[in-house]
Amino acid sequence: MSPWLIVGLGNPGSTYAGNRHNVGAMVIDELANRYDTTLRAHKARARAASIRLGRPGTSGPPAVIAIPTTYMNESGSPVKGLADFFKVPVEQIIVIHDELDIDAGTIRLKRGGGEGGHNGLRSISAALGTKDYLRVRVGIGRPPGRMDPAAFVLKDFNATERKELPFLLDDAADATELLIERGLTDAQNTVHAGGSTRS
Repeated sequence: MSPWLIVGLGNPGSTYAGNRHNVGAMVIDELANRYDTTLRAHKARARAASIRLGRPGTSGPPAVIAIPTTYMNESGSPVKGLADFFKVPVEQIIVIHDELDIDAGTIRLKRGGGEGGHNGLRSISAALGTKDYLRVRVGIGRPPGRMDPAAFVLKDFNATERKELPFLLDDAADATELLIERGLTDAQNTVHAGGSTRS
């Protein structure tokens, strides 16, 4: 059975660690904590770990969780490298990323579609030769006033947002698990309706 590949996007290094643009990578760290594992360097220019999805005491499908160690606009090479190494078909690739066009704190799921100016997604689509991978879109909202969106995503979450961030990361991790467990349509029906993913 081919594993799932779950990749969270961000920029490397402590300078960027708390940025809104790094929320995808933060979700992977949440999953690593949830499954009590450590991401380790992989030759595909990523940090990765193999897990078995599912609640304690169950044996769910295998998955690889990963964070590229490249900058955001070079995310495609690590994703393609990991997919090739672990023999993951494109329909089992999930990319978790920040989304300006979704209200802050909101999670949305989809397969394919445009990249909305997101350089990480653009790089992944180019490297894979397709846009038809799954996305977990973590809403960060639009910048205030006339702030440049490129500057907004490279700023840390503000104090109010930081209080809610643990809940957002938990919700995004839940949504990712649900996406694999139930499939896209059922997961969308639950997540987009604001319902609990824990049934």
